[in-house]
Amino acid sequence: MKTALITGGTKGIGKAIALEFLKQGYEVVLNYHSDEQSALATQEEFNMQGYCPVLMRADVSDATEVNQMFREFFGIYDKLDVLVNNAGISLVRVLQETSQSEWEKLFAVNVKGTFLCCRAVADRMIGNGGGCIINIASIWGEVGASCEVAYSATKGAVIAFTKALSKELAPSKVRVNCVSPGVIDTEMNSHLTGEEIEQLISEIPLGRIGYPEDVAKACAYLAEADYVTGEVLSVGGGFGK
Repeated sequence: MKTALITGGTKGIGKAIALEFLKQGYEVVLNYHSDEQSALATQEEFNMQGYCPVLMRADVSDATEVNQMFREFFGIYDKLDVLVNNAGISLVRVLQETSQSEWEKLFAVNVKGTFLCCRAVADRMIGNGGGCIINIASIWGEVGASCEVAYSATKGAVIAFTKALSKELAPSKVRVNCVSPGVIDTEMNSHLTGEEIEQLISEIPLGRIGYPEDVAKACAYLAEADYVTGEVLSVGGGFGK
């Protein structure tokens, strides 16, 4: 049985990714940080659909908690086939009004969290003869977004990290890829007004915003694409291209 761990796996895009892997027959672990009530509700929802994911709490920006989570994981499972680094936070703020603490928190979760999780599993994946790491970035990491400079910077860093790590781990048959969502219908984009959404849709060649399930399908593809590594797969309907 293949296994997958999805950070931030109980809400939004992470939840959709988790459901897709469950449908594909994976044993799935859902990481969450602080919202235990929501995590339990997601687990129960999946249970009612006939799936039995495991919940594991950890702050991905905390090395001690990340290492403990993976010790717990490998205490249950012999190997990890797929790691999806999905946990992330955003910030809508012009640069001049972005505090140092806000900047550092974004990098701690979005970049350091990805680094810590990858570091925690790399040797185990190498020892098991291979594995797959999927990092969730953003179209803003590719093209940048006004009023989201800090967020864009973190996602650009994730893209560069992915490309470099893919070269480092490829000889050991560990593939590292990146999914770069465009405008997706999630809580993270709930600050957008209807007018702003319509303006964005007018710039999307496929004529609609994306859904978490669109990103999940891309992750499922990369999980099984044995000859694909170091790629940034944009899921944005052609937006920003």
